[in-house]
Amino acid sequence: MEALLRRFATPGTDLSSLFAELVDQMRPADPTDFESARRNLQALCYVLSTDAELRSGLREALTTLLRTYRHTELYTATGILPNTSFGAEGLRRIGHKLLPEVLDPGLLRSVLRIAFDQPSDRRWVIGVGEQAWVQLIEAMRYEEGQPSERLPPSLMELLHSLRVLSYWIAACGMEPELLRLEPSLETHESPFVAQNRELGDYLEAFPEHWGKPLAAEVDDRQLRVLFSQCQEVIERVRRNASRNGTSIRLTYHLQRLRQLLRRCGQLLDILATLQSDPRGPAAYPAIASLFTQLVRDECLRNNLRRHWRQNTELIALRVTDNASHHGEHYITETRDEYWQMARSAMIGGIVIAFMACFKILLAKGHMPPLTGALAFCLNYGLGFCLIHILHGTVATKQPAMTANAIAASISEAGGELRDVEGLTGLIARTCRSQIVAILGNVCIAIPLAGLLAFSIFALSGDPFTSQEKSLHLLEEQSLVHSGAVFYAAIAGVCLFVSGLISGYYDNYAAYNRIPERILQLGWPRRLFGEARMRQVATYIGDNLGALAGNLLFGFLLGGTTLFGLLVGLPIDIRHVAFSSAFVGIAFVGLDFAPQPWLFLWAALGVAAIGCINLAVSFALALNVALRARQVSESAWKNLTRAVLTHLLRQPRDFFLPPRRSGSAVSPGQLPSGGDSGAMRSP
Repeated sequence: MEALLRRFATPGTDLSSLFAELVDQMRPADPTDFESARRNLQALCYVLSTDAELRSGLREALTTLLRTYRHTELYTATGILPNTSFGAEGLRRIGHKLLPEVLDPGLLRSVLRIAFDQPSDRRWVIGVGEQAWVQLIEAMRYEEGQPSERLPPSLMELLHSLRVLSYWIAACGMEPELLRLEPSLETHESPFVAQNRELGDYLEAFPEHWGKPLAAEVDDRQLRVLFSQCQEVIERVRRNASRNGTSIRLTYHLQRLRQLLRRCGQLLDILATLQSDPRGPAAYPAIASLFTQLVRDECLRNNLRRHWRQNTELIALRVTDNASHHGEHYITETRDEYWQMARSAMIGGIVIAFMACFKILLAKGHMPPLTGALAFCLNYGLGFCLIHILHGTVATKQPAMTANAIAASISEAGGELRDVEGLTGLIARTCRSQIVAILGNVCIAIPLAGLLAFSIFALSGDPFTSQEKSLHLLEEQSLVHSGAVFYAAIAGVCLFVSGLISGYYDNYAAYNRIPERILQLGWPRRLFGEARMRQVATYIGDNLGALAGNLLFGFLLGGTTLFGLLVGLPIDIRHVAFSSAFVGIAFVGLDFAPQPWLFLWAALGVAAIGCINLAVSFALALNVALRARQVSESAWKNLTRAVLTHLLRQPRDFFLPPRRSGSAVSPGQLPSGGDSGAMRSP
């Protein structure tokens, strides 16, 4: 290391290559071995603190580097989304992964990329802690150098970067997407524009007061206030978006605005501390913080996954919020609501029994594969929509909604969940609500489907299903004679996707103001009347997501088999309500005397299908909801322990309704639905 440090004092050397070699010396073999990286940094600090010549050579080399390379792009582009679009930036990252870009040799950003050329460098740079980098800056002892009476060139670069950032904030803050959701930006002075004017005055006064006592002209307090106001506007826009809908474009602009404001704050922190104490260590923490963030962002500059997660957070939160509003209707609290859920599930079971019989009739038509798949899709989709219109419930639609409701009830601060007791009560109520919904679906679908099959036989004289078909139906649901469990998992994925679709279309209806646009149609208003059109518009605004989710869920179920046929994969779906109905039909088709073991395995298969349907859709929906709310995984250890404790102490809460109606509501419970349409299929 000492030999390498002596080369920094050699005239004419390539400083960027030397710094890259120095980083190689500090880089651990394992990027997650933070202790080794910390020891390497401490060794460098020790060498610098004991050898003044090496310390002076490295300090002068770094000063030369900062003086001769352009900084602006490093501060204004690294870690900040470009002014393009979400899709264009994603394509750019893919292109640069396949074919790396050419580095500009005059940019400080290029030097940073050359030195930290491995994407994993961000791990140990951040892992050693900012204090380790502060100690390295202190070890170079900048106070030994001659004080500069004029503003150093490196700080002039910071001032220029601040000006560029300020222009971008002003332009981004007046985007039409923001003005639509926050009209006050047009009617009153926008803080995004005001900060540009204030920052211009600050930048003009700063060089003249360098090295002098702090004066009002270089006070950044008003700038900080304006930046806070900009953040408040962004939060208001986010809240308005939760009511009026959002888009990927709006999400992208909000994310970019936050990044620009945060970078301005970081540069102001450095300038403010250096202005008050140019040779002191007060600015070192701010410099170390900016350095580690720049390294991390440069290492992730082409990371497509990070780009996707950064810019879909608000969309995911909006979608899961919409689903959580419906999910609250699926969680019963009082005894009356519990039995209301049972009645709603029975309605769903009635429709499902007819859908199952109609599916068998369609299969008897021996239609071409594409025509048959389309007929099955319409049978499923329109049937689920009918259940929703009749205020019925499909049990397997619950998990995708209730998972979001559970996540929406979570408040997290510092990685700790608040009101764990209330959350365990919510989970217990969710479990008993889903159990009664499944029982309501299955207990009606099995006998009613069997009754329909028997009625057709009694009226026509021909069995609804032949002996071979009935055996085949039982074998398809059997736990051991088919891939029922795997196919049930596929259906669980479809359930999860349908929940996202519901949230997406609810957001679409709000963002595009679908009800208001429907009322603009002239001929339907003249034909049906103003009052009826308002009812139609309101219903579509409230139920577009639910209807779209149900219809497309039906198409997912009906089209899976055709998709498997097209790609050559043996895939299918198993849905607990339909599987139970098919068991009832097969029981009649076998003259009420099926093989005992085959019937037993089919019954166990139906139970397993129900568990897999619920578990897969619930797990996927909860994962998306938690990621959207940035809940840490460690916070769930306490919650899991609390749920198990509640289950052992009060198992009744997970399976049976409250003992009496109007029981006291524990803290953290969701508000009661109340009306008869509250607990219906979304």
